[in-house]
Amino acid sequence: MVRIGIVGYGNLAKGAECAIRQNEDMCLVAVFTRRDPNSVKILTPDVPVLPLEEAEQFVGKIDVMLLCGGSATDLPVLTPKMAKYFHVVDSFDTHAKIPQHFASVDERAKEGGKIAVISAGWDPGLFSLNRLYGTAVLPQGKDYTFWGKGVSQGHSDAVRRIHGVKDCRQYTIPVADAMDRVRAGENPTLTTREKHTRLCYVVAEEGADKDKIEEEIKTMPNYFADYDTTVVFISAEEMARDHAGLPHGGSVIRSGVTGWNGECRETIEYKLTLDSNPQFTSSVLVACARAVMKMANRGETGCKTLFDIPPADLSAMSQQELLATML
Repeated sequence: MVRIGIVGYGNLAKGAECAIRQNEDMCLVAVFTRRDPNSVKILTPDVPVLPLEEAEQFVGKIDVMLLCGGSATDLPVLTPKMAKYFHVVDSFDTHAKIPQHFASVDERAKEGGKIAVISAGWDPGLFSLNRLYGTAVLPQGKDYTFWGKGVSQGHSDAVRRIHGVKDCRQYTIPVADAMDRVRAGENPTLTTREKHTRLCYVVAEEGADKDKIEEEIKTMPNYFADYDTTVVFISAEEMARDHAGLPHGGSVIRSGVTGWNGECRETIEYKLTLDSNPQFTSSVLVACARAVMKMANRGETGCKTLFDIPPADLSAMSQQELLATML
């Protein structure tokens, strides 16, 4: 039985709680929060909600901590700190800063003799694996990743950190013409701006400078600066009515050629259609928690990504079950 702790209790953590319930080899031990624990109501009976400061008291009682904070400011601090005391899994999704985050976490995890899996989820995560597989199998070709239409949790969180923003839903929208050209085998060269647009629905604090907020969003590096971004200010009531869900999805496409003279055109496409981005993302984190324990039992330490996890480690099935049912 893998003993799990959850840090934070937003949408991702709620999804993790549900995913733990669906896995018979796991149990939730505690939830840790920076909020008043009495204000946090979880679904699992008889599991305590405790101040984050008490997490270190659970060394030896929790095997894996699922870190459910945001990538903008939480995880760069929280993951290395926790990796010294626990095996950890996070969903750090700022692609440009993954090497830096990896190095920081790797140092602390090795110091504590722990394993830390970072950037788990579907992108980065499962989509990353499919990009790797596609490139390995079709070396003569091009990769294309299209996201959405859907709500990006990381981008929405980044906007909510802007002064004067009360709430935000950021939709990533693929450009249909670009997808059609890729699927037709044209192998076009597409800029970031040509592949996606971004749409932000923002609830501003009363009296906030909306022009300044819009400017900060559109010029934010790593998130919006390279995209055509539309910012729409709405009321809290409109947000609750029209944007309560967190759908997402997308496709990874590898278009390449085989044959002596490249005469055969081949296309690989991996697609996700998600009712709930956080519920699905957290399900990947929970599977990684199982892999963490298998790797730890083999004496491994340090930072890992999905690239480093043997696929069988993610599964609750034995090798014989996998050979009989999956291969």
